[in-house]
Parts: sequence; structure tokens; C-alpha cells
Amino acid sequence: MPRIALHSDQAPAAIGPYSQAVRAGQTVYFSGQIPLDPASGELVAGDIAAQTHRIFKNLAAVAESAGGSLADVVRIGIYLTDLGNFAAVNAVMAEYFDAPYPARSTIEVSGLPKGAQVEIDAVMVLG
Repeated sequence: MPRIALHSDQAPAAIGPYSQAVRAGQTVYFSGQIPLDPASGELVAGDIAAQTHRIFKNLAAVAESAGGSLADVVRIGIYLTDLGNFAAVNAVMAEYFDAPYPARSTIEVSGLPKGAQVEIDAVMVLG
């Protein structure tokens, strides 16, 4: 099955040797997004809610480049440097998804690229 690298100019460019997402058949695997502004490539200012909104906007842009939307996401992985932000991230996620919600894991990590507080990856199934 061929793999197709996906890219959206409405999401930040990869900061390493990876694709924003890769499509294999009807499944799209998103690389982790941190709260980078796509225009500046810098972390967005603000609290964890503002950062999480930016991430979901970035993921939505990549989903659209694949011909889908966040409604097609079946799994989310959330990485937080402080699990004390769990409730705030949940509140933002609820603004982007309706039931049935994607399957999800939330993991506390010691650090993220560029000093971000949150990173989110996803899997989407099209069709």
C-alpha cells in the first residue's frame, strides 16, 4: 500500500525529518502538533487553553488537506508536561469533537519540543 505524505500551509511546517501526516489507504496518521503559529513558526502566547486551540486548528488544517475533518478522527494522543492541565485540555477538546468521541490517551511527559506544554497527535479514517 503506497504511503502519501500530506501537507497544509495552514499548519506549521515540520521541524524535523517527518511529514505533517501520512496517508496509507483510508487511514491518515498525524504527526504530533505543538502550539506553533503556522505563519511565524513560534509557540503561541497564552494559557494552556489558547495553546490547545492552536493545536486543534493545526490538526484541522492537515485533516482538510487529506480530504477529511476532525469529525473523521478516531484516535487522539495527548502529551502534557503537567497533568494539572488535564481539565483545561478536556474543555477545549469538547469544543472540537462530538460524540462518539475519538479514543484517547493522555500521558504526562517530562518535556516537549520548543518547551511546549502540550502536544497532540491523531489517527483519522476517511470514507
